[in-house]
Amino acid sequence: QVRVLESGGGSVQAGGSLRLSCAPSGYAVENYCMGWFRQAPGKEREGVVTLDRAGRGNYADSAKDRFTISRDIAKNTLYLQMNSLKPEDTAMYYCARGWLGDCYDGFKIGDYRDWGQGTQVTVSS
Repeated sequence: QVRVLESGGGSVQAGGSLRLSCAPSGYAVENYCMGWFRQAPGKEREGVVTLDRAGRGNYADSAKDRFTISRDIAKNTLYLQMNSLKPEDTAMYYCARGWLGDCYDGFKIGDYRDWGQGTQVTVSS
């Protein structure tokens, strides 16, 4: 049975940093395209960044130069380091895995599965 646990969210002031973690059980993060997504109240879920099996990251424009995706294979954990946070980054953040090791272009929700419960990030101005 696949389970996904996201953690690391919290409340920070603008300009602060957080590191989110995603620890799945039932599969290895190194074998799949992995993605971080977020959903703000009243808005659709959107992609933040993906990481393919080869370790290549693909960032949404909103995340470039501020966020970094990484993984620890030994711990089977995916991370999202978020720096220079802005109030517009406030959202519930989710991780999910793709169907393959390669990531499809774009951040289509349907290309991902096994969503966790999310971790809340709140950035105050």
